[in-house]
Amino acid sequence: MYKQIKPHVNTLLVFLAIVGASAILARAYLNRNKSTDRIYVTGSGTKEFKSDLGNWAGSYSVEHADLQEGYNRLQENRAAVLTFLVNKGFKKEDITFSSVSTEKNYNSKYDQHGNLLSRTFLNHTLSQEVEVQSEDVDLIARISREATELINQGIEINSNPPTYYYSNLGALKIEMVAAATQDGRVRAEQIAGNANGSLGDLKNATLGVFQITSQSGDDDYSWGGTYNTSSINKTASITVRLEFGVN
Repeated sequence: MYKQIKPHVNTLLVFLAIVGASAILARAYLNRNKSTDRIYVTGSGTKEFKSDLGNWAGSYSVEHADLQEGYNRLQENRAAVLTFLVNKGFKKEDITFSSVSTEKNYNSKYDQHGNLLSRTFLNHTLSQEVEVQSEDVDLIARISREATELINQGIEINSNPPTYYYSNLGALKIEMVAAATQDGRVRAEQIAGNANGSLGDLKNATLGVFQITSQSGDDDYSWGGTYNTSSINKTASITVRLEFGVN
């Protein structure tokens, strides 16, 4: 009995294998135009531009035993600083003075173990900061170098490094994203064409980090983004990771 059934079982197995293979081929035929191929490219965009807003700050101080007299001298210095900046070309509304800060100075004596023995009052230090903000970035650069001329007037001025900014970063970033996307599309089209295909729809896009560096190229790029404030002339750059379908 067993020998009579076995040929039928083998025939059935062959039949099922043929049916399964046919189903697989049918699915492949139906999905022949549903390609899952993808092209991944990175597009980049750069643009050089000039800052349109500058900032400079400095500070000056006087020392005097009498607080009121020291304050009067500080106000004289303030008037001289204001005149100096206006004569250099700044508008009065561009100039801001901080409140006056005061500090008492003492002459302290200590023993060999570092314990305080005596403390004698010396004088008061009165100080004030001045800040200038202007759209004339070249004038800002110049005043940062020439502020020490006030020393000739007896004013001990400390000049800080200037900083420079761009007031329309939002529009600039949009422009850079568009340029980077176009650059990536061109790259993808070249890849698809070299493979005898055509570029399909955009499937996904991921923005890289927006960087602003000096045009001198001495800035380090950062994963979190770099924003140079020390240079008037800057370079903006951004990358876009793109995923396209292939026809």
